[in-house]
Amino acid sequence: MGLAVDGLLPSTCDWGAGSLAGLARINDYLAGTWAPPAGRDGPEGVGDGDWSLLIGRIGGVALRAAAPSTRPEHRERLLALLDVWAGTVFVDPDARLRTGTVLNHTGAQRAIRDEHGATIMLFPLLEDIFVLEYRKGDAEAPRLGPVSDVIEPPRTHWGSARQIRELVELIRTRGPMPWDPEAVALLADATGMSRAAAALLLAVDPGNRTPRGPLPDREGQRVLGLGITEIRSGHDELSRLTDRLDVFADALPPDPADLWTAAGPRHVATRLADAWRARRGHHAPVPETSRALIASLEPREPAAELCGILAHPAGEPLITEDLDTRLHDYRGSIAPTAGTADRQTPRRMESLLHDVATLVPTVYAELPAGDPLRAGLPELIESLRARLAYPGLLLHAARAFPDVTEDDQRRRFGPAPYIGPEPLSVPAFDDGLTVALAAAIPSYGPPKPCPHLYFRPALLDVDAEQTKRLTDDRDYYGEWDRHAMDVIAHVRRIRGDYFTRVVERVRSGVLPVGAYESNPAASAPELVDEVAESLTVPPDAATLYLQLLALEAPTDRSVRTWNGWSPTRHRKAAAALLDAGLVVADKRPRAGRGVFLPGPWAIAKKPFHPMEVWKAEFLGIPFMPNRLRIHRHPTLDRTHPELFAAAWALVARGKSPRN
Repeated sequence: MGLAVDGLLPSTCDWGAGSLAGLARINDYLAGTWAPPAGRDGPEGVGDGDWSLLIGRIGGVALRAAAPSTRPEHRERLLALLDVWAGTVFVDPDARLRTGTVLNHTGAQRAIRDEHGATIMLFPLLEDIFVLEYRKGDAEAPRLGPVSDVIEPPRTHWGSARQIRELVELIRTRGPMPWDPEAVALLADATGMSRAAAALLLAVDPGNRTPRGPLPDREGQRVLGLGITEIRSGHDELSRLTDRLDVFADALPPDPADLWTAAGPRHVATRLADAWRARRGHHAPVPETSRALIASLEPREPAAELCGILAHPAGEPLITEDLDTRLHDYRGSIAPTAGTADRQTPRRMESLLHDVATLVPTVYAELPAGDPLRAGLPELIESLRARLAYPGLLLHAARAFPDVTEDDQRRRFGPAPYIGPEPLSVPAFDDGLTVALAAAIPSYGPPKPCPHLYFRPALLDVDAEQTKRLTDDRDYYGEWDRHAMDVIAHVRRIRGDYFTRVVERVRSGVLPVGAYESNPAASAPELVDEVAESLTVPPDAATLYLQLLALEAPTDRSVRTWNGWSPTRHRKAAAALLDAGLVVADKRPRAGRGVFLPGPWAIAKKPFHPMEVWKAEFLGIPFMPNRLRIHRHPTLDRTHPELFAAAWALVARGKSPRN
């Protein structure tokens, strides 16, 4: 049963054999139709009690049972669950149910019942217990103790005993609901999600929450029209859908038979779109080609999630709201937290800084003007800069060598202690910019305790002496932490002049809609004319020459995309350069093109790009010692029109590539 409901509930690993019988027994106890045997005061629990989230939200289970992509063996288990559920108090409109936590529960009692109702323990939580309370009228049900964190299930329109039984009978007699690709398109258009995510949402497959959770089988993939890569991408896009049961709760039609009509799937898609927009708003769709480009760059954040942030920065709290982070000590493990215990949000901020710093040059240059990801760059960069200026933001900078002592840190950063909302189990020193933490159990990374450095981006590069103490790595972290100071580099990159010029360039609108910055004929047309006249070559040849001079990876496929060229037009441009003696023809591993600048060649392994040594030196890419091997991407400091102009200026001064 656990795998059949995987992805709908937070934890499904404990749904073992006998779970449905256990649910039926829980119902019978609550309804007063079953008495525990001697020596027990109530029914046994089922899993960790997360099944209680289905109360008022059974629609997701029902829709998954009807979906044609659901595995047959899972469908049978879901139908069995629905059979049981339809006969419980959980679908009684007059029943009053709620869950909560009884704090510091010291007794052994697991359940209590009287004429007004009952309370049962769903799952123990260290000293506390998670409980379900059921009452029949206005009188209070008996309790196992004072209840906190009370949650009352929602009152939804779908999920009566009649609706559930009718749906189960229809599935068993007619088979799964019909699949309609138009319903997928409707859902994608109405929400802005990708086609893959829309198909998976319509099939009630928002992604697994257990490592062993199944992907759709071959028949399911055929129905959805998705391959494994698309499915994984769609799951990534839906991965932060935390209220998924609520999204599905009212998706089914009031009359279950309508699901098998021609318009049935589209009506479900419309209801899902309404539920999605109520929670996340509506966003213009991101082109599939743009999504594929972001995914190919392997960002730290899920590619689909990052596409949403790039296209619609205003919808991401990390971009729009200042983040207060403080060092929090949990049993000796110390890390920045948002609030009292949220360690994931500061890590997400660090991942987002990495992705923005590394992906913006590609988004700016390799997506066309008018693309929503590119158009969102000015708002994204300016809003993120505002967040980095907030003095309450504290981020991780580096792990120091394990032998760096408390005295070393005090001498380097001064004796002033870090003052946080709670005391820490190890000393921490604060010079304003840097918080230096003595060796503590790491929250992530190598298991060996070691000192850590944290910093406030708002104060970076404000005081030269403080900044030097933080960023001077001699004898402090060196090669011990290969990612040391990465976050600092990302902060500086985002604040830097290059990003400012990218913002100005995108916002200016000088590039025609649909044109690419990587096409000098569109981004620097006057320069193309100058090059063509100087070299006595056609404009297309001048365009290609500038791309070969200045761009990291001008593959044939990319050039044709950027320039809007057919293969024939591309070959003519290359032939003109060959005739002029400006390039050489060759076949080289991983080059993706057939013409090259004269001179030596530098090899590279993925994810880096091989290229001419002349170009690597122009782009400032270092080589591995004593070898012509590239092991870094360039760090661009010029917009593409500036890059093309700088490359041509070298050629014009007689410093062109030569054999």
